[in-house]
Amino acid sequence: MTSKQMAVGVRRLVHRSAVLQVGLLLLFWLAGEAVVRGTGLPLPGGVVGMGLMLALLAAQRLRPGSVSRGAQWLLGEMLLFFVPAVLALVNHRELLGVVGLKLLAVIVLGTVAVMAITALTVELCLRSARRGPDQLLG
Repeated sequence: MTSKQMAVGVRRLVHRSAVLQVGLLLLFWLAGEAVVRGTGLPLPGGVVGMGLMLALLAAQRLRPGSVSRGAQWLLGEMLLFFVPAVLALVNHRELLGVVGLKLLAVIVLGTVAVMAITALTVELCLRSARRGPDQLLG
């Protein structure tokens, strides 16, 4: 068996197995962690790892089918990732009262403010770009 045949076999195996695809996603996460620790970047390793994966997808060095089943499985089981948050809510019942409402209001208002400012910034940039490159600064 040649190395090319082995590569095709491994690729087929990964395309069929959600477990191997989750393993591949974990490898990207670990690679991102290694990059962050090695370079001292002030970013989470998972973000850097997903950036590496995005770069490989954009360069067509990695096919979307190589991670799609694993990503779909992780998204389908996402509730499991939030179980610790639910348990924290049970341990801190004060979050279900006035304190929780205040916290919810801050989160909602903060999210709306960020979305509004982002939309305004994008709109201003688009208007400025339509006027022409010579009028971008003025």
